[in-house]
Amino acid sequence: MTGAGFPVATREQWRELAREVLYRSGRKAESPERALASTTYDGITIAPLHDATDLPETPGLPPHAPGGRGLGASWEVRQRYEIPDPQALRTDLENGADSVWLAVAPEELPRLLDGAHLDMISIVLDAGHRSGEAADTLLALAAGRGVPTSSLRGCFGVDPLAQPALGDVASGLSQMAELARRCAAELPGMRAIVVDATPYHEAGGSDAEELGCSIATGLAYLRTLTDHGLDVPGAFGQLEFRYAATADQFATIAKLRAARMLWARVAEVCGGPPGQLQHAVTSAAMMTRRDPWTNMLRTTLAGFAAGVAGADALTVRPYDDALGPPGGFSRRIARNTSALLVEEAQVARVADPGAGSWYLERRTADLAGRAWRWFQDIEEAGGMVEALASGFVAGRIAATRVSRSGDIARRRKPIVGISDFPDLSETLPAGTPALPVSEGALPRIRYAQEFEELRDLTDALPSRPRVFLAAIGPVGEHGGRVSFAAGLFNSGGVETVTSSPARDPDGIAEEFAASGTPVACLCASDRMYDEHAAAVAGALRRAGAARIWLAGKGRYDGVDDNLYAGCDVIDVLRATLADLEVSE
Repeated sequence: MTGAGFPVATREQWRELAREVLYRSGRKAESPERALASTTYDGITIAPLHDATDLPETPGLPPHAPGGRGLGASWEVRQRYEIPDPQALRTDLENGADSVWLAVAPEELPRLLDGAHLDMISIVLDAGHRSGEAADTLLALAAGRGVPTSSLRGCFGVDPLAQPALGDVASGLSQMAELARRCAAELPGMRAIVVDATPYHEAGGSDAEELGCSIATGLAYLRTLTDHGLDVPGAFGQLEFRYAATADQFATIAKLRAARMLWARVAEVCGGPPGQLQHAVTSAAMMTRRDPWTNMLRTTLAGFAAGVAGADALTVRPYDDALGPPGGFSRRIARNTSALLVEEAQVARVADPGAGSWYLERRTADLAGRAWRWFQDIEEAGGMVEALASGFVAGRIAATRVSRSGDIARRRKPIVGISDFPDLSETLPAGTPALPVSEGALPRIRYAQEFEELRDLTDALPSRPRVFLAAIGPVGEHGGRVSFAAGLFNSGGVETVTSSPARDPDGIAEEFAASGTPVACLCASDRMYDEHAAAVAGALRRAGAARIWLAGKGRYDGVDDNLYAGCDVIDVLRATLADLEVSE
């Protein structure tokens, strides 16, 4: 008996109960663990049950893994600016933000920072191949305002491997080293370099690929800095790391914890300090243009995960980020997300709350192992500079992107408001068209984009395309599959019209003919299909149906193809639009 008076449960008891549930659902399993396990894009098996035997030999407890922020320390609330809007920046700083991420041209910095107290905030620049100009502009601005440059803090954001297509990488690395030496000598509060791993995430990469690329990039920068005269501790002190945080909260927690473990290993080998300064950014790839309000839920989960994982700075993307430059309301919601997590949820009060969790420790260790192997693959390919130039990195990430796209198309990775529960009557918030995205060595994707492109196509038509749902039998026999089929077609902007309940085949065909569409889908229980599917399909064909789908997996005379859980919804939608003479 436990102290609470309950008997101690065993793994074998759980197995027996799990087998019963699986059997009732039509699945027989000798091993419930294998039947209920899932696999990540990195090939890591996520078990359905964990106990103390799952702890790694060296769990991520101090001193084995740096814990991120100190006990009770909050993260920096870092707002991003892609257009020079000084009023937005001042509003953010007056209402909770204490760090700014300036992705604007160097000449725009004086106007954007007008009125900002440069010595009271953290400033991170993001000027791409013009990072040197941006750094000079910021330093001149501080000098002109009488602000000692020694009081500045933040990062100049130099990341030459992030823009390999924009110029000579060797020259960029040399300029990076020169600025890093200046920071080390004159600017104690500034770091020169950001190791931005988000491009690998936004290209569709996995967590281990994002991590391995970041460690390989960090090591490439360390080599450059030490080759240009910095000592090892000084070189380590010039790097800040940026990672994507997603709504998969446990994956994000494990990723940020694993990142610190990996970098601590590099520090151990190189003789540098073990800490890793982390900037977490809620994922751009997970954001949607349709039903953008659901992005608030995604970014809240991602922000929570980043805070729990110990991120030093957090940028929460506004919910309308994918629609264009954000408005005042969405910026307020973004910064208030951090405020709620810190002040009300008290997320920042506990250092590394996931430490000791059987599940999280196992997942962190497994992820770190896969990421380390990927890092070693990059090193064997000649290091990060060569691996990028040769396409080695791009090829690996492309394979993951294809696999992920297939899962999204089959709704194995559902996107609420897009592939699941779409709203054809939604009114999108007014906004400015999104800024064009400059392509580097890797593409930038959003997970929802294929579905949203179909929605854009159908929304632009004078009238919405339509599919007729032939509901066979009473509601109890067809209701579930009518809902399934309607949701599937709606995800591509195709509306549905459903026949009246309990009509005979000729009556259903009569309603189909009046619907004005050449595409129909049968919806009923398997029992009703066996009795009536062929007759209804024949009646629909005589009424002019060009294509007849069936919601389910059965094969019946007159039916062209099937809709079922796990089918490729994108292919179904494209075939349907082709039948409706709607071209992409």
